[in-house]
Amino acid sequence: METTTDRHDVAIELRSISFTYPGHEHPVFDNLNFSFHGGHMGLIGDNGSGKTTLFHIMVGLLRPDSGQVLFNGKVMETEEDFTLLRRHVGMLFQNADDQLFSPSVVEDIAFGPLNLGHSPEEAREIAMTTLERVGLQGYEDRITHHLSGGEKRLVALATVLAMEPEILLLDEPTNDLDNAARGRLLEILGSLDQSLILISHDWDFLSRLTSTFYALEDGQLVRSNQVSIHQHQHVHPLGDRRHIHPPC
Repeated sequence: METTTDRHDVAIELRSISFTYPGHEHPVFDNLNFSFHGGHMGLIGDNGSGKTTLFHIMVGLLRPDSGQVLFNGKVMETEEDFTLLRRHVGMLFQNADDQLFSPSVVEDIAFGPLNLGHSPEEAREIAMTTLERVGLQGYEDRITHHLSGGEKRLVALATVLAMEPEILLLDEPTNDLDNAARGRLLEILGSLDQSLILISHDWDFLSRLTSTFYALEDGQLVRSNQVSIHQHQHVHPLGDRRHIHPPC
């Protein structure tokens, strides 16, 4: 299955992906196939269905038991391959503390541009511009781990945006955000040219950014035209197939 738009050239493809966590009997994915060619897409499913695991496999943080990850038609096999992929595919982690490790906000955001070869001066300028984009101008010298949960979340997003990836994988981006910060995040994401895949239980947030959805169910991805969307959570038979009601 695939999702496509003519505005973007980059593509991620998963071929026959199977994955089981060590010590677990049942697979998270069983011969899963998927390709993404750009646009905005929502990824939904119950807790524990494998949404975050799918992101981690896409960027090489987890390796499947079998199957292949391809980026722009090239099979990703080595850590060097996935390092290159991560220059083009940025991931916002579900927990901001997993993404922030420098003493100050500006150092956290400048870290990525420095690794891309920018000078310290250029990296700081990129960091300052990105801070302004996420509404945190004046925070550059703050100690990252003294920030509130919502502020950390926006700084983590800034670290991803500063790398200027073509595709953004956003795992529960509204976690820890108050209404004002959530509104700012909607404004930011809605203005981006980058492609987005969003995991969220915030149905209103998702529906404002995309009308294309895939659901993880029993180790497989179900296309949006096979999913009946309602604002309550359960799974039950619909005719001759099942459908998912994403959580509010």
